[in-house]
Amino acid sequence: MHAIGIDIGGTKVAGALVTEGGDILRLERRPTPAGDPDAIVDIVVELVRELGDGERIVAAGVAAAGFIDAAQSTVYYAPNIKWRSEPLRDRLSVRLPGIDITIDNDANAAGWAEYRFGAGRGTTDMTMLTIGTGVGGAIVTEGRLLRGGFGAAGEIGHLRVVPDGHPCGCGQKGCIEQYGSGRALMRFAGEIADAGGIGQPLARAREANGGALDGTVVAALIADDDPGALEALRELGDWLGQACASIGAVLDPQVFVFGGGVAMAGDRLLDPVRESFLAHLPARGFHPEPQFLVAQLVNDAGVVGAADLARIHAGSSG
Repeated sequence: MHAIGIDIGGTKVAGALVTEGGDILRLERRPTPAGDPDAIVDIVVELVRELGDGERIVAAGVAAAGFIDAAQSTVYYAPNIKWRSEPLRDRLSVRLPGIDITIDNDANAAGWAEYRFGAGRGTTDMTMLTIGTGVGGAIVTEGRLLRGGFGAAGEIGHLRVVPDGHPCGCGQKGCIEQYGSGRALMRFAGEIADAGGIGQPLARAREANGGALDGTVVAALIADDDPGALEALRELGDWLGQACASIGAVLDPQVFVFGGGVAMAGDRLLDPVRESFLAHLPARGFHPEPQFLVAQLVNDAGVVGAADLARIHAGSSG
């Protein structure tokens, strides 16, 4: 039987009809009315009805950025939507009778999709880091998604790596999000451009781009093996490797999966991550080394993971 996955992003709401094997049969998208939470609920209901038309739907899962309670029911806090202790599952269940509804964090949904159908397939313990504007995370241990006692586990981006380091949007300082994200990569690239030397192509690209560096410009230079852009990526990878060593000491995953736009650099990112991980790993040489892989499902991970988690929830509650 099929399930529906909904992924609420900052700019679009994606919905998909997904098979038990993780294949997408139908896919629809709508713009996200971020300033109108009620309109988002309307869009989710509309997508579930449209995607489920003529199908036997066992469940529907909704993924959104924010803190979700352990019961997969309430959105404690969503940074990009005005949801505060929002009983989202109850609101949707009233309007979608007969369909088992679950709510999940978007990084958890994407990570679960990679574990079940992507780069983490065949393992029991996987940690995923999504490297975008910030750093998202998902943890699977012994075949189960780690949610924590209150549902907010897996916030890897707010693992502190530098005491009194750069201020983070979470209110703390020194989080890995400030050193291992796309935003951090732009900062490193700018610093290298200002230093001259190998940073001269970065400086010229910045000038040609109206005085600013953005992800597209830096990604193009990385793809061309520009020394300055690669040095910025290596610095990013070094910080991520340090964070992974700390995660590895606690969780001991078999594989680290990297998603998000920055991960498209492939081995140019993974090689320095792996080197830094080994340099900071406790008792190196007496411990099997995990794999470091790029995510496979890319933009579809959120809807596929949300659908599969909803199907599993419906099976356990039914």
